[in-house]
Amino acid sequence: MKQALVSSATGIIAEFKRRSPSKGWIYENACPEQVVPDYIAAGASALSILTDEKFFGGSLKDIRTARPLVNIPILRKDFIIDEYQLFQAKIVGADAILLIAAALEADQCHALAAKAHELGLEVLLEIHTAEELPFINKEIDMIGINNRNLGTFFTDVENSFRLAGQLPQDALLVSESGISDPETVKRLRKAGFRGFLIGETFMKTQQPGQKLKEFINDLNSPQITQINTDTLI
Repeated sequence: MKQALVSSATGIIAEFKRRSPSKGWIYENACPEQVVPDYIAAGASALSILTDEKFFGGSLKDIRTARPLVNIPILRKDFIIDEYQLFQAKIVGADAILLIAAALEADQCHALAAKAHELGLEVLLEIHTAEELPFINKEIDMIGINNRNLGTFFTDVENSFRLAGQLPQDALLVSESGISDPETVKRLRKAGFRGFLIGETFMKTQQPGQKLKEFINDLNSPQITQINTDTLI
């Protein structure tokens, strides 16, 4: 997954999720066999699939269904707290797992990351505050900055910019949550980010793949400067 983001022209990690704790149902009847191929056709660099059932309406079956349909990396996004969940991720076909600093102790996080590597899984560590910087170690492949406060659900994309300068210069950075327009992606790129995890912006449209296609087209289109024809006379 890390290499896919490094070599990608867009770095977009398109997310499949049916609901969220803050917004409720977003796309209740979404099926991975319909959404995922459209994401691929639109140009997603990687996929994030929510497998938490209680808060996000997801399931491990969603990854199992998506796996044979795609040839890009799949991130299992869940509240991972024990090794059993790592084995689950490997069995259903995930390429990477998310470890959330706010849900773990530092030693626990390090142990899970090491075990994930033993299983051939990459690790995306999610942090939200500077206090979670000690969670970063050599076992971490990618660092995600969550722009959403998990306690209040308040979202502020500027959180990515605030923390980026405090992270290792050689780290692959991913910005998560609250990215709703291509201009934000362009700003984040300038700040050193290579991955952009986007879900709700696409899923709330009922045509996630089409929305992603439009998003990428806008992202790649050159800015057109308005010419004052009076100056040409």
